[in-house]
This record gives sequence, C-alpha cells and structure tokens, in this order.
Amino acid sequence: MAAPPTSPGTPISSKQELVEYIEAGCKPPADWRIGTEHEKFVFQNDSFLPAPYEGDWGIRALLEGLQRFGWEPVLENGNPIALQHANGCSITLEPGGQVELAGAPLENIHQTCNEVHSHLRQVKEVAGELGIGLIGVGFNPKWKRDDIPWMPKGRYEIMRSYMPKKGSLGLDMMLRTSTVQVNLDFQSEADMVKKFRVSLALQPIATALFADSPFLEGKPSGYLSYRSHIWEDTDPDRCGILPFVFEDGMGFERYVDYMLDVPMYFVYRDGAYLDASGQSFRDFLNGTLPALPGEIPTTGDWGDHLTTVFPEVRLKKFIEMRGADGGPWRRLCALPALWTGLLYDQCSLDAAWDLVKDWTPEEHEFLRLEVPKQALKTPFRNGMLQEVARATLEISSAGLRRRNRLDAVGTDETGFLGTLYEIVDSGRTAAEEKLEKFHGGWDGNVDPVFKDYAY
Repeated sequence: MAAPPTSPGTPISSKQELVEYIEAGCKPPADWRIGTEHEKFVFQNDSFLPAPYEGDWGIRALLEGLQRFGWEPVLENGNPIALQHANGCSITLEPGGQVELAGAPLENIHQTCNEVHSHLRQVKEVAGELGIGLIGVGFNPKWKRDDIPWMPKGRYEIMRSYMPKKGSLGLDMMLRTSTVQVNLDFQSEADMVKKFRVSLALQPIATALFADSPFLEGKPSGYLSYRSHIWEDTDPDRCGILPFVFEDGMGFERYVDYMLDVPMYFVYRDGAYLDASGQSFRDFLNGTLPALPGEIPTTGDWGDHLTTVFPEVRLKKFIEMRGADGGPWRRLCALPALWTGLLYDQCSLDAAWDLVKDWTPEEHEFLRLEVPKQALKTPFRNGMLQEVARATLEISSAGLRRRNRLDAVGTDETGFLGTLYEIVDSGRTAAEEKLEKFHGGWDGNVDPVFKDYAY
C-alpha cells in the first residue's frame, strides 16, 4: 500500500476533472512500461515469529539497514515507513509488516527480473545480519491474526477500525496476505476497456497458476488460494469482479462513477490521516465532507481514493493485475511476463479477447468463487480450467515472441513463462505441492515452509 502523498496536488471541483485525471494515463505504445510489485512476510529465523516493527530484529531495523544501498527513508510521525530510491523503486510496508517492493516502470521483463534479483539480494543481506528471513506465499501459513504486530501507519489505523464493519476477513487481508502484481499502460480509452475486460476475465487463470496459500493457522484451509478467498468477505463495496466492465458504456467516466459510489477511508492533511470512513467522495466534491467541511478535494485526495478499492483488476493511470498469490523469485518474474505477453501485443490482446468474449456473467462469478478452492482443476464448460490456462499461456508466449525484447545474449522474454508451463503441464500448483509435503515428509507441520521456501 502507498506511502503518504508527497504533494497535495491541485483542487478538483467537477467529476470531469476526475475523469481527466485517469485519462491522463493514456500513452503511445512506445512509452508503455511494466511496473511490478511484490510482497513478502518477514519472520524470525529460529522461532518463525512475525517480525515486530521495533526491536533488534524488527522491520525498522530492516528498513534502516537497507539504507546502505542508497535508499532514502520516508517518515510518518518520525517512523520510517517506506524507502525511496533514485532508480524509481520504493519499498513500502503492508499492515502486518509485509515488505513490498514497488518496482520502477521498466521496458522489458529482463529488466524486471534483474530488479527482483537486486532487491532480494539486498534484503537477504540485511535480513541475514538481523536473524530474520523472508518468504513469498499468498497467505501466512502459521500465524494467527492476533500474533501479528501492526505497522505504525495512520491509514492502517483507520482501516483497522472500519474493516470489521464491512466483512469478517478484512483484517486478515491486511495482516496475513501477500501478493505479486503488475501495472501496465493503455493507449486510449478503447484500449483501456479491452485490456480491462481481458484481464478481469482471465484473472482467475492467474489465481489458479499462482495458487500458493493452502494453509490457515498451521492446517489445510480447504482452499488452494486462501488469499484469493479472503477478498470474498472483505468489503463488498470495494471488492469483486466489477460486472459493469463488460457492459456497454464502460469507459473512464463509468469507472469514476463506480469510484464515487465507494465509501472513503481517509483524507491526508498536514502530515496526518483524518478518518473519513464511510463518507462520500461526492460530498467531498460539493464541499460537504463531514471530515473536512467546506473543503473540496485535490488531485492527491483522488489519487489516494483510487488506492482504496480492491477489485481483481484496478484502474488508476494504469491497470493493476491483482489476482496472484505471492511466491518465489521465478514467479515474481513470471507474473509480469504473463500479462505483458497478453496485453502489450495487439494480436495477443485480440486472441485473448476471442477466448473470453462469450463468457457469461454467471461464468465469471463461478470462476471467481471456485478457483480459490480448486485452481486448475476447476471445471469449466466441457473441461477443466487447466486447458484454458494452457491456451492463455500460448497466447502470452506468442505475444512475447512478437515483442522480441532481447537480453544481452539475444534471448527473448518467453523463458520467464517456463515456471507457469511447468505448473499447467503437470496440473499441480505450488499449493498442492506444499499440501503433499504437509501430509508426507512434513508430518503435519507447516514450519518447514519457512525453511524450504524462504528467499
């Protein structure tokens, strides 16, 4: 999640300005970039306890140690809660101490994977000195909600109070989930709409391929992606599959209307987050927001509000893919490769749309609810989702070949899909691999996850 805004922005007085804010993200294909984000849990190596914020092996110590690599701290109430680097990357904290790299906007997946390697190398060096480790999985396999310390960020205090009013799993989302995401660009409104529809329809495919969260508090949960299930009972106002995206009239204004219907969390003023939970951004536009009576919003307020919805695909000045569990370094490179191949080549985008364009609203909903349980074995039409996943990979791979972005030795980006082909060819997800070990050599104990799968 985001660090505090660095600039309040300019005042906004009309809905059209909100539309124009998002529309300003339109870029010609030559300027399209790839931004990858990935989170990981931090734990004490001997006890597997979650890292607190303070202390010799806490998150603060990790952030301070990373500053030797040129990272500059971002402070909130005197506490470092994020880091920024001149290379365009930032490191932020999720509510339960999950450490997130928000990568720079890069031109190709070779650069993305180099960024991932560099980040993990730095984090591992500092973490090793502190006696802590990091792991990428979709949902924490061991810790209970009450075991996890909260990070000292004002927006999280507001969300912590509000979440239980809207769903039973919102606090679990905040404290116990971890993901990998990619942010991609669009050329025009029509291009945005097509990419939004394709990526929203195919998000269950990503959920299935990346399923890696089968445990809840040390036991099998009944889900292969418990992280994905979490969103079903977090907050109906700001989660889900957004059926309107597939309807006539979808565009920037339609998404703005959706955002205006989503209750606010907060506003940021004078270095502090003010509680505006449940209040209306429409009222804010009219100067009647109870939290700030008489004030109208700024572009900074609107940018903040855009970060407070959690559908499977999210629109800002770019499109965010949000359906995947966190995982090992190979899958951190595979996720941006998958979506880049699908969305950044016109032939692949057209082929992906042909694959999904006749899916019904009922089928979208079915996949959203069943894939977290069954992943690739989810029944779909006359087969299983595994076949759809294979077709999706083929479309993406063809797109990456046509992009023809080569590294120093002349290799294109298709190799980054290798780990996903292994999964789809075997029909065996990372979650199922861990469950087999749990019932076998691990003898019903999840602790080996932290040893065997740490970065």
